[in-house]
Amino acid sequence: MDGVNEAVAAACTEEWGRVVASLIRFTGDWDLAEECAQDAFARALERWPHDGVPRRPGAWLTTTARNRALDRLRRSATEAATLRKVARMPGADGSLPGSPAVDPDPEVTGDGDVPDDRLRLIFTCCHPALPAEARVALTLRTLAGLSTAEIARAFLVSEPAMAQRLVRAKNKIRRAGIPFRVPSGPALAGRTATVLAVLYLLFNEGYGASAGAVPVRRELTAEAIRLTRVLAGLLPGESEVLGLLALMLLHDARRDARVDGEGALVPLEAQDRTTWDRDGIAEGLAVLDEALLRRRPGPYQVQAAVAACHASAGTAAETDWPQIALLYRELARMAPGPVVELNRAAAVAMAEGPEAGLVLVDALRDSGELAGYFPLFATRADLLRRLGRWREAAVAYREALALAPTDAERRYLDRRLAEVVGR
Repeated sequence: MDGVNEAVAAACTEEWGRVVASLIRFTGDWDLAEECAQDAFARALERWPHDGVPRRPGAWLTTTARNRALDRLRRSATEAATLRKVARMPGADGSLPGSPAVDPDPEVTGDGDVPDDRLRLIFTCCHPALPAEARVALTLRTLAGLSTAEIARAFLVSEPAMAQRLVRAKNKIRRAGIPFRVPSGPALAGRTATVLAVLYLLFNEGYGASAGAVPVRRELTAEAIRLTRVLAGLLPGESEVLGLLALMLLHDARRDARVDGEGALVPLEAQDRTTWDRDGIAEGLAVLDEALLRRRPGPYQVQAAVAACHASAGTAAETDWPQIALLYRELARMAPGPVVELNRAAAVAMAEGPEAGLVLVDALRDSGELAGYFPLFATRADLLRRLGRWREAAVAYREALALAPTDAERRYLDRRLAEVVGR
């Protein structure tokens, strides 16, 4: 039974976005798509222990969700055109008794003019008619399958407030008739920056989960990289798409070293570099070189250059921190913000000493711009520890612990706190 539950959970993380995106394309009804996808996964929990895990779980789930949508549409006497579209929807693998035979639709599997329903979905979620915060929240809900509570935690708002935000976004799409498609021409280029921001957020949610016991969600990082590759193919002239792809690849190459056997985060300088994915690093560096050759630098390319400095250093001591500090200064010029300043402060601390970094961190703390942002307090605690200011470091670690959102981060901070208490 545990094996079946694990199979259902794995299918949910891997197939949720595909099932929902397919149903949205055929029904045009976002709520119906999510509800039928949920029904399909509930059905899997009932059937798979008896029937076994199907050979193609994604096809089984898509067919089950499609059949559920057909039932709902028939009962509500929805227009015949929608019913016909859903009836033609692909995904059957013959595993469901009574499933009508259907012909495969090449667009759903990636052979059409636009390669993926999930890319259609993300461009629809990123339509400029929607508020910026709603675009990200809707993408995380429909594409990544994050719960409303998880998204609310990531945005530091209440669950009811986030639920209302999602409802308003869906209503806006329905009332405005926002099409479920990837735009073309100038509209495609004009919406790319928002899509890149959402893809990076999707990656970051997988690379450093905003809440919960699992610090890395591999399915989200893999999906973000896959979609960015697809976007790079659609927009071969956009250097920032390549910059983001390089950034993701270089970060992802280090993922296995980020958490130790006890589930605690491992800081970059303490990571076992022999476990880094050298093929992934090589690909990331090659993609970054391709982007830089176009001589149209942007924030993602600069961040990828920072990641390249880390990936290219044989040991932590060999890291080119002065170069990283300069890159962060350039990033602050291109995309100013308090989080960039915090990263720059950490780089300055490594290049010039913890006292220089602490001055910048304390200025950020005093500004109040990052109130409640746990990395600010964790960074400050680390600098105080390196300066031997044990009592102040202990206070700062406790402040960071009170704000840390994940178990892995709390384990790491607990260890650091134990090192400075009583010294």
